[in-house]
Amino acid sequence: MSLKEEIKHNPLPQHVAIIMDGNGRWAKKKGFLRAIGHENGVDALRNIATASAEVGIKYLTVYAFSSENWNRPRAEVNALMALLVSSLRKELKTLTKNNISLNTIGKTDSLPLKCQRELQEVIEKTSKLDHMTLTLALSYGSREEITEATRTLARDVKAGKLDPEDISEEHISHNLFTRGLPDPDLLIRTSGEYRISNYMLWQIAYSELYFTDKLWPDFGAEDLFKAILDYQRRERRFGKISEQLNS
Repeated sequence: MSLKEEIKHNPLPQHVAIIMDGNGRWAKKKGFLRAIGHENGVDALRNIATASAEVGIKYLTVYAFSSENWNRPRAEVNALMALLVSSLRKELKTLTKNNISLNTIGKTDSLPLKCQRELQEVIEKTSKLDHMTLTLALSYGSREEITEATRTLARDVKAGKLDPEDISEEHISHNLFTRGLPDPDLLIRTSGEYRISNYMLWQIAYSELYFTDKLWPDFGAEDLFKAILDYQRRERRFGKISEQLNS
């Protein structure tokens, strides 16, 4: 039985989040420019999005560009923005073929106008597709996200719209960039790093974490299936004990 077939016999994670790490190191190991690593990273994302849709994942959210990435060398940032535009144009066919809608989270108004226009166009053209939602985290930072949500709630309190004692987890979740998305069941990070890097800090409170040494351009469908099978073998207790779940 293949890994893909084995997955279907167990409950799937509804939402998979990925920190796509290792493009630069992949390029360096092969003697390529970092830009080539990012281009191969796009190919990996296409393969993983397609594989996720094939096995029935409903939500896939990937860390494409963090708010801290703006501090990288200008030439690399410019290359990444150009790659984003060209990739969005090319991948519309793949999204449509696999019935995948595109979504985005983060401070996308800080992206170049050309990127914003391409993003909005693809989001609109795929808005009716409903097999899976692919969310790109762009210019995204979780601390900034939580700070923004706090400011919004503080303004509501100041305006008399909300009592401080009534603020709940639901209020906070509703004011995050990810409102409307379920919290991730599984978080995958590639490249052998063991950190979260300011990614969905509120949302992954009870996510299962999976780390792999594979650099992102080398992370393929079989690696995704291994991560999902590892998730399916775990017992998610959410603070309870096994006996409570079994009863």
